[in-house]
Amino acid sequence: MDAIRWEGKTLYLLDQTKLPVEEIWLPYTDYRPVADAIRTMVVRGAPAIGVTAAYAYCLAALAGEDLKQAKAVLAASRPTAVNLFWALDRMERKAGDCGDNPETLIAEAIAIHQEDVAMCKATGLYGASVVPDHAHILTHCNAGALATSGYGTALGVIRAAHEQGKVDMVYADETRPLLQGARLTAYELVTDHIPATLIADNMAASLMAKGKINMVVVGCDRMAANGDFANKIGTYSVAVNAHHHGVPFYVALPCSTIDLTIPDGSGIPIEERDKNEVRTLYGVQTAPATVEVYNPAFDVTPHSLVTGIITEKGVIYPPFQENLKRLFG
Repeated sequence: MDAIRWEGKTLYLLDQTKLPVEEIWLPYTDYRPVADAIRTMVVRGAPAIGVTAAYAYCLAALAGEDLKQAKAVLAASRPTAVNLFWALDRMERKAGDCGDNPETLIAEAIAIHQEDVAMCKATGLYGASVVPDHAHILTHCNAGALATSGYGTALGVIRAAHEQGKVDMVYADETRPLLQGARLTAYELVTDHIPATLIADNMAASLMAKGKINMVVVGCDRMAANGDFANKIGTYSVAVNAHHHGVPFYVALPCSTIDLTIPDGSGIPIEERDKNEVRTLYGVQTAPATVEVYNPAFDVTPHSLVTGIITEKGVIYPPFQENLKRLFG
C-alpha cells in the first residue's frame, strides 16, 4: 500500500481526504498545488509530507522555477512535521552540489523515498521485539503506510508483530476531528487482514481499566532532544491514561522526525487548523456556526510518559536525551 508515486515527470498522490470511500490518484506537475495538497491533507503524516515535498522540489526544478521560492512555499504548508523541513534542506543541499540539475534532484528524491521505506521496515522489526504475545494494542491517528512511504512507523511495528503471530487485536482510536483513525488506520488494518476494532477516542481509558489493552504504540511528527514529542491531538490523553493504568506506551519514528535543535517539547510549533473542522463533519454542521473553536492539530506528550522510543536503529529507553544524542547526534 502506498500513497505517493513518481512517474516520468509527474507526482501522483492518493487523495486521503476521500478514503476509505474512494481511491483517487491526483497528478501534479506544479509544486504550488502540491503545497496546497499538503496543507489540505490530501497527503499527511510526517514522513509522507517530507517525501512529497522532495518530489515537489523536483517539479520546481523541471519547470525552471526559483528553487528558493519553491522551498519557501512548500515549507509554509504545515509547521509541525519536521520531516518537511528536513527533506527540503536535503534537496537544497543537493541542488547546491548539482547546479539545480533536475535529473540529479529526482534521484535524490527517489533516494529519500526509498530510505523512508527501509527505515520504517527496520523500525517495525525492532518494535516487534517489544510486542508481547497475544498483544492487544491501541494506536491513535494514522502512522501507517499512508503516512509514510508504504509501510508505516506505529503500524509498521504492528505489521511486523502481526507477521510474527503476536497480535490478537488492534484498537484504533477514530481520531477526531478528521477521523484519520477511522478512515485510514482502520482501512489499512482491514486491507492487511490484521484483527482490528475501531473505538471512539473517549473509550480508550475504559478499555485500559478493563485490561483489554496491554500496549500502546503511536507515531510522531516531531521529537525534541529530550524525548518530548508532538503527535496528533489526543495522543497526550492516551499517554496519561496509559501511565495511570500501567500500560507500556511506545512512540515509533524514523531519524528524520527527530529535531535535536529543540531542547524540549515547549519549542515545537503546533499548527492550528480551520475551526470548521470541529463545527462540521463531512460538510454537515454539528455545532452552532458561531461557537468559538480551539483546533490544534497536535499536542505534545512529555518524555516522562514514554516507555520507549522505537527507531530504525533500535529501541531507546531512558535517559532519552543522552541516548537520542548518542544514536542521532
